[in-house]
Amino acid sequence: MKLATTIQEVITILDEIILVEKENKSTLAFFPVLYNNVTKRIRNGIINGEFEDNSRMEKLDVIFANRYIKAYYDYKAGLQVTESWYITFEASQDTSLLIIQHILMGINAHINLDLGIVTSETVGVGNDLESFKNDFNKINEILNTMVNGTQASVNSVSPFFRLLELVGKGKEDKLAAFSINVARDGAWLFAQQYHKAADRTAEILKRDGVIAMLALKLSRVKSKFLLFTIKVIRLFESKNVLKIVAALEKA
Repeated sequence: MKLATTIQEVITILDEIILVEKENKSTLAFFPVLYNNVTKRIRNGIINGEFEDNSRMEKLDVIFANRYIKAYYDYKAGLQVTESWYITFEASQDTSLLIIQHILMGINAHINLDLGIVTSETVGVGNDLESFKNDFNKINEILNTMVNGTQASVNSVSPFFRLLELVGKGKEDKLAAFSINVARDGAWLFAQQYHKAADRTAEILKRDGVIAMLALKLSRVKSKFLLFTIKVIRLFESKNVLKIVAALEKA
């Protein structure tokens, strides 16, 4: 397993993961496609000097990506990974899930668990976390924009995808109510807790338990009406992984 040391290496490794999962015709290709799009956007932002501290942003991007990359390769090797990622990776075996569920579960594990950890690690113990808040928010603004673009791409391979928003509007179900902004705010709060924690390992385990439960809720819908809607959407959305990946890459 090779971890990245530069943002370009992150892109190269993500390309390799996507290629493998395309060959496997696996839904595990979906999240890294979105992640690769986001990474390229952040790379361009660094080149164009969009962040308050561009070198620090690349450092965070690499550390952040390596948490996903390590989790992916450890899972493939049968090694222990966080419960949040384990549930997400295992969901690739569930043929009843929508394209968007696979993507949101990846976002859930990476933003709600990993981002808080790497934010603290990037700033460094004893340094002021608040100094990073503006760039932290910029990352999430980029992610939010890219996710919106991804939803449009999903619509092109899932003709009844919009029903999820229409039927789920106002419902408390985690799938219908999932929000990047809420995830961002939760990640920042966790970053603050983790940054000052005396026992960081215990802090990760506690947070992982909460986010793993959210992962389950993203894949297990309680509302019977919403569940029926998902079955209808799934019936008509593409099952062709290569076609779906091609659509997501255009986001």
